[in-house]
This record gives sequence, structure tokens and C-alpha cells, in this order.
Amino acid sequence: MPRALITGITGQDGLYLAELLLDKGYDVFGLIRGQNNPKAELVARTVPDVRVLAGDLTDLSSLLRALNTSQPDEVYNLGAISFVAYSWEQASLTTDVTAKGVLNILEAIRLYAGSDLSGVRFYQASSSEMFGKVQHVPQSESTLLWPRSPYGVAKTFGHYMTINYRESYGMHASSGILFNHESPRRGPEFVTRKVSLGVAAIKLGLQEKLVMGNLEARRDWGFAGDYVDAMWRMLQQPEGGDYVVATGVTHSIRDLLAAAFSAVDIPEWEKYVEHDDRFLRPAEVDMLIGDATKAKSTLDWAPTVTFGELVQMMVESDLAALTASL
Repeated sequence: MPRALITGITGQDGLYLAELLLDKGYDVFGLIRGQNNPKAELVARTVPDVRVLAGDLTDLSSLLRALNTSQPDEVYNLGAISFVAYSWEQASLTTDVTAKGVLNILEAIRLYAGSDLSGVRFYQASSSEMFGKVQHVPQSESTLLWPRSPYGVAKTFGHYMTINYRESYGMHASSGILFNHESPRRGPEFVTRKVSLGVAAIKLGLQEKLVMGNLEARRDWGFAGDYVDAMWRMLQQPEGGDYVVATGVTHSIRDLLAAAFSAVDIPEWEKYVEHDDRFLRPAEVDMLIGDATKAKSTLDWAPTVTFGELVQMMVESDLAALTASL
């Protein structure tokens, strides 16, 4: 039975990945930060077969303990402070967790594995936010990185550190440069879930308006369940590498709003949306669209859920949850 350790097990991707690995017969361990973490119950309810370990990406000794306990064949580093807007408010903390945390887990694996580094395969959750002020359209593995937020900068550090450990120590280390991927499990602070929750509440008469920032920003949105499959496929390759994971289709926030309101049969969505400068980023990433040619050819991976299906899924899930709570 293969064994896997997942950091960030409480997040959207961690839960989907845990489900995938359990279905494939893995013995799965999940790292949870902090005492009495309120999300521990979510993990226990959603993936009860996962064995939970205490640990923190900022604490090397706790990572070594987790590795010694789990003895993993594969380590998936999904842990991060991942809300881009928050990274400007807590830039130092974002750096400690999202950047230096990657170095800590890589170094912990190196110390744990000793001379047999090939025995532990490592996945790093890189991000399309690393492209920032995009230098090429669409963005591929060779596109110059130009991050435009503390989060993007931190992810860039982790990305290059993963490459460094692969090249310096021969570690089987891969980075998935994942473009925006969403689901009903996405946190409510993210724009897609903010929209799906808001639209469901408006449909039920629980809310009057959606207050938004930049409606012109464009993103390449896919389904998180598809993207964790790509993560697993990367670690089944004979060598580590970097892979863009994306749909290759871009949509604006306006498109997102139109699709979400359409899902509840409200065609004139503009009258329900207000603009507020508070939701604008200090430095905007205007357009992201990924070229996943390498992932498709090498990993035999392709997205299965369209943008419209994704938005419909999220709105229907929030509508059902809000209805049940009434």
C-alpha cells in the first residue's frame, strides 16, 4: 500500500486529493496546523480514513516528526496562506508559510530520506499568480515569472526552491503551476465562491446586492477535482518536472457573474452588482490563460468540467445549502 503525506489537508485541494488517493488504495496522512484546528472536524467528516498529524510548515522539527510517523512514498505540499488579497496585509507571514515553508518541507525530506532521496517523491503547489504581469500569452512552463503580489512572490520562491532541490540533490520533485481551480469546497473569501454564495442568497431573497472589485480581470478557471488528478500523475512519472495545469480558456469576472446569475434564471445581473474600490488589488493581474500542452502530452491529463458546468455546480451547491438552513 503506497503512503502519502498531504500538507494543507483542510483546504479544497487537500480534501479532493485525499479522496483520490484513498480511492487508489493509498494510506493517507494529513498535516493539520494548530491545536484544536476548527477544520479538523471537516477532514474527519469528509475523509475519515485519513490519519491526521499535527505539524506546521514553519516548524522544521514538526515536519520531521510527521515524515517519521507517516513514512511516505509521496509528499504533496498544498499548505499555504493562499488568499491573494490577504497577502498584502500579512506579507511577512505569507512569506514565512508560503515561501519558507516550502524550503522547510524540502529540507525535512532531505534529512529524513538521507542517501535514498529517490524514495520520497515531492509535489509543490505552484500557482499561475507567479506569472503576474504576464510576459507571454498563453503562459507555459517557460514563460518568465513576474509576480504582482506578496503571495505570487512567495509562490515563486517555493517554485524555484523545488527546482533547486531537484537539480542539486536529485530529488524527484515536481511543481504543478495550477491556474485557478474552484469547487463547492472553495473558501467563501475567494471571488468564485463569493459570487456563487451571493447569487444563491439573492435568489432566495436573503441578500440584495453583490459588491465587487475589478470586473475586467480574466482568469483560466477549472475544476479542483480535475486538477488534483494532475498532481498525482506528476508523481507517477519517472522523473520530476514542472507542469502548467489549465483549461486554456479565459473568462472575465463579468462572465463569471453572468454565468452564475444565469444558473438561477436571473438574466439582468448588472442591477444586482455594485462596485467598491476596497476590493481592488494594489497591483492587478489582468489576464491569465494557461498552455497545458506538456501536461496533456506527458501526463495524459485533460480537464473534464467546463467553465459553465463549474459555475452551475457551485451555485447549485450553495443554493441547496442555504435552502436547507432556512
